[in-house]
Order: sequence, then structure tokens, then C-alpha cells
Amino acid sequence: RQHKHKHYKIPHHTIHSPSPLTKQISLHFLFFFLSSQIHFSSPSSTTVPSIDRANRNRSTRLSSSKPSSTAGSISLFETLIFKCCGGFVDLVGGGVGMRLEGEITEVFGEDEVNRDGNELISISKPADSIAVSFGLSQQQVVVGYALTSKKKRSFLQPKLEILARTKGISFIPIDQNRPLSEQGPFDVLLHKLLGKEWSQHLEDYGLEHPEVTILDPPYAIQHVHNRQSMLQDVAALNLADNHGRVCVPRQLVIERDSSTIPNEVTKAGLRLPLVAKPLLVDGSTKSHELFLAYDKSSLTELEPPLVLQEFVNHGGVMFKVYVVGETIKVVRRFSLPDVCKRELSKHGGVFPFPRVSCAAASADNADLDPVVAELPPLPLLQKLVKELQLRLGLRLFNVDIIREHETRDVYYVIDINYFPGYGKMPDYEHIFTDFLTALMRNKSRKKLR
Repeated sequence: RQHKHKHYKIPHHTIHSPSPLTKQISLHFLFFFLSSQIHFSSPSSTTVPSIDRANRNRSTRLSSSKPSSTAGSISLFETLIFKCCGGFVDLVGGGVGMRLEGEITEVFGEDEVNRDGNELISISKPADSIAVSFGLSQQQVVVGYALTSKKKRSFLQPKLEILARTKGISFIPIDQNRPLSEQGPFDVLLHKLLGKEWSQHLEDYGLEHPEVTILDPPYAIQHVHNRQSMLQDVAALNLADNHGRVCVPRQLVIERDSSTIPNEVTKAGLRLPLVAKPLLVDGSTKSHELFLAYDKSSLTELEPPLVLQEFVNHGGVMFKVYVVGETIKVVRRFSLPDVCKRELSKHGGVFPFPRVSCAAASADNADLDPVVAELPPLPLLQKLVKELQLRLGLRLFNVDIIREHETRDVYYVIDINYFPGYGKMPDYEHIFTDFLTALMRNKSRKKLR
């Protein structure tokens, strides 16, 4: 049968004329599927929540004992007709294997393989008897999360939670009014809250429960909460190869007394225009404010503590490099427009800009100059990300990068953010759930060594 240019092949020896008992069984299965809520977790899988009312978080996997890479997603109607009507697959004769606590996967092919290595429920011959042996359940991952209400809305979207359940991942809210040690048990602790008290609680919990993976450690996060320290590691890398060179803009930190800013800028030799950003990143809207200063005298209008960075013309496009463990995803965002010398002589003052890197500013589908739109080379990004992970100790972050206009290989890192807005990243729910399952697999392998 062909569906959406994908082929589903059933070996001929698994098809036979259904007996009366087989027809009855197929009818029962038809009503079972209709009474269940079915979700499609990927192009090759379909998920049915368990009918076990006492445990809604569990699910049921039905896997063909004959897998093939040609399987793809099919509609609920076709699934029911395919399994339960004419051309009924040999349920009683062993043509279908069943495993508890997993997901339905349409797989057909030549060799009998259990993809997860778990024992399948076998349905044995003769045709009028069914013998069932229970297999091992898929590994469950419990993720405790402590997020602001805003971060929870943007990150824990329904599409993420639905897909997570099909992979055995549960997201459990952490009660901040109770000790962490009284909650759980957790496999992973995901958080984005600020404050010394919370950081201390996390550090104490990590010492008491080294088996729990904390994403990410508080001491590592602190490094990117300060715009002076966040770029120091990038500057220290002095990263340059045949794919390009990665730099940081020249910058100046002003701790206090805005009246001294013009003089400090002159002493530091910074060139106008200058981008002004708050020194500390605390997750608030204010900490993401941007100002563009065209003349020195207007710099006194700014409010310290802040960082002043030399503005680099970059074609009005910024690259947001999302990092989730070993995965890198790059998207384009509109940024501040280029500033020419003629404009600089005409304009004066300090101008505020909205947050330019939000999803509404996406430039991925814009009609851009190909030179401006070209993404940074992947090998260069991989090298940069790997070095930053080693130096920062973070697994969840993003890097904002610009390419100097009229160059092809000179890049500037202008910001680093911990646990960014992944909800704006394409395909984030698959990337994040794959990351969590890989995290647990690696942990299990270490235990076996």
C-alpha cells in the first residue's frame, strides 16, 4: 500500500484468510483502538495512551516483529483498517508482537528484530490459542522542573509534553515551599530561577543526590549572568581556522556614575556608535534592553551598571546558535541595521531598541542578500560550542553571533544566554526529548561499567 509516497510492505506469509475467531479478535482490537486516544510522535510511530486508568502516564507499544526502515506515519483510519479488516495481519499466528509501556510503531520487513533489546510479548501458535509473555518496560525519566511562570508557558508547551510522554518522560513541578530532599525522586532537575538561596538549595541537593543530573549547575550559570565575564572565555579562545575567526567586540564596563562615561570611553579608545546593555542578566525584560549611542555627550543619559560595546555592522542579521547537549541548531534573526558614517554625523543621542532577537524578528524566510543570509560554517560552530561547554560547564545555552559586514569569515559573539527560549527553536520538542533520553542512556551505561 502506498501512502504519501511511502510504502508499507507486508510479507505474504503473514497474511491469511481470517478464521471466525480471528475476525472476532480483530473486532475487539478495532473497538480498543477507537476507545483510545492516539497521538503520532514521529513519522515512524503512533502512540496510544494506556487504558490502565490507574496510571495514565504509562503507554502501550505494539511492534511488528518484522521491522523495516520504510515505515512511516499513517492515519488512524488506515491503521485500524490495516490491522483489523481484510488482509488481517497474523495476530494469532505471531505476526504482531506486543510490548507494554512503549509506543505503537508500524514496522514491517525481513528480519525479526526487537529494536530496544527488550523481550516482546509473543502470541504463539496454534491459531486458536494465545500465549502471552510480558517484556521489560521502557525506561522512565522523571524531570523535576523549577521555572518561572513565563518560562513554563514558553517551554512546557503541549506538543513537548505529549511527545515526552511517548518517550517515557514525565515533567514534575517542584514545590519551592518544600525542601528538595522531600520531593522526587528525580532523574533530572531542570531549572531557571535566580537568587542565592535557590542556588544554595541546588548545590546542597546535588551533593546529597549525585545521581540526579542538574541542568545546569548554579556555579556555571553565574558565569553568564554577567556580561563582562560571559565573553571573557570567548576572547581567551582566540579561535581562528580555515573556516573563519571568532572574536568579541571591544567593550567597556561602567559600574557607577554615568557622568564619567564620556571620559572613560575616550580613554578606552572605543569608536562610536556604541551598544549599551545592562551589566547583569537576571531574566527580566530590563536586562535585555538595548540602546544605541551616536555621540559621547549623550552617554551620560545611560544608567549604570552597564556594558558598552563597539557596534559592528553586520547586515542587520544575527545568528542565534541554540545548544542542547551535543545538538546545535542555528536560526537567523533580524538585528540592528547597519550605521554608516553619514548617519553618524546626522544623528545624536541615545536610542532604545526593542529586544531584537525574539521569534517575531525571524529572518529565516526573508528575501536576504545571500552573502548576509549565509549561515556560519558548521565546523567553526562545533569547535566554538565544544570549547564553551568545556569552559562554562553548560549544556543548555545559546550564543548570539554576528558576521562583520563585507567579510565572509569574521564573526563576533555578542551574547550568551543560559536556558534560552527553546520554544522558539524549530523542532525543539524532538531535540529536547532526544537529549533527555540520551542523557539517561549514558548514565545507565556508566553504571554498568
